[in-house]
Parts: sequence; C-alpha cells; structure tokens
Amino acid sequence: MSKKTNKFSAADFGKGAEAPQENTFYFGQQNFKWMLIGLAFIVVGFLLMMGADANTVDGKFDPNQWNDDIFSIRRIRIAPLFVVIGFAIEVYAILKRK
Repeated sequence: MSKKTNKFSAADFGKGAEAPQENTFYFGQQNFKWMLIGLAFIVVGFLLMMGADANTVDGKFDPNQWNDDIFSIRRIRIAPLFVVIGFAIEVYAILKRK
C-alpha cells in the first residue's frame, strides 16, 4: 500500500483558492453624494457672504459713507455657519466607509 504525501512548495501557494477581484476603489456612490452636498453648502455659504464693501452705498464707492450691511446677520453668522457645516460634511464624506 502506498502512502499519499502532501508536498507543498512556495510556487503553489495561493493557487487553490483564488478569490474574485473586488473593487478596490475606496469611495462609493454615497461618498460622492455626501461630497456634492458638502460642496453645495460651501458654495451657498460663500454666496451668502457676497455683497457691497464698507464704503459702497447704492453701488458707488464713497469714502465718506459707511455701509452697515457688512455686519448683517447673514454675512456674519449664517454664511460662515454654512461653510463650516459644508466642511464638516466633506470630512464625513471622506471618512465614511462603504
């Protein structure tokens, strides 16, 4: 009776059980969706910050006039809040796993 021996070599390693190739790209569709949402928040925040500067009244530069609109709630509180929320969403989109 002959004895069956199992001989393995380094060249045969991993040939028996080949797994199907998986998509190795880290970002999925959800990541891109969240990134676009974050980008939209950032763009809206910067658009809300736009407006006339301190010395522009009625569309004309006048160094003797002062425009109080630079201190409006929209430009000082709301717009930066949108930008910060947008950056937080971007961080979430990058760190989110599939």
